[in-house]
Amino acid sequence: MNNKLRIDKKNIRIFGSLLLIVLTLFISFFTYRYIENKNKNSNIVGLDINNLPEYKGKPYVVINNNEPNFDKSELVSKSFEKYSELDSLKRCGVADSIIGQDLMPTSKRENISSVKPTGWKSVKYNGIEGGSLYNRCHLIGFQLAGENANKRNLITGTRYLNTKGMLPFENMIADYVKETNNHVRYRVTPIFVGNELVARGVQIEAISIEDNGKAIKFNVYCFNVQPNIEIDYKTGDSRRR
Repeated sequence: MNNKLRIDKKNIRIFGSLLLIVLTLFISFFTYRYIENKNKNSNIVGLDINNLPEYKGKPYVVINNNEPNFDKSELVSKSFEKYSELDSLKRCGVADSIIGQDLMPTSKRENISSVKPTGWKSVKYNGIEGGSLYNRCHLIGFQLAGENANKRNLITGTRYLNTKGMLPFENMIADYVKETNNHVRYRVTPIFVGNELVARGVQIEAISIEDNGKAIKFNVYCFNVQPNIEIDYKTGDSRRR
């Protein structure tokens, strides 16, 4: 009787684990479909730095029907992170990675206020969540790679970019990786125009590796804007419209 009870409990645990994985894949699929459908009228072909898409009330637009620009040789199930050196203006470049559980943080985020990304201004406006116009935006989010005050991974980004543009995609990847122990190819490219110190936006590309993109696959451009605030991207100065 006791042996049967132990077997039943073991089967229940196995079933519960399988159910959790299935639910995670189900949620990831429909989150992806929601993003795709929400932006089906906002797709652009390629991203031309000389002709960037115009912000029209949505935090991002889809690029190339959500097809990321990765070579097959780049899609391996081995975690890594790589950050570009700062350019002559001290601006960040491409942040590249394969996200896996072994890359994720095991401790709480540390203080990153020592980093002053290009164009950084400490300014507040009424009506913005938290008050501050700008955040120190991780290119590869802390929850994905555990990077703290890494100046090659932090840009001056609006609160809107941080929470409405980038965070939903970061959460999607983090949830998927945690629940499946699979890997996601992930790249974030800040888009600077000329010698401007504040990025106009970021391009985010991702694809889940083990399932060949069935759970995660997107290519989006997130706008570094704040509704009702005008930003001078050359300097980081701003004013209410």
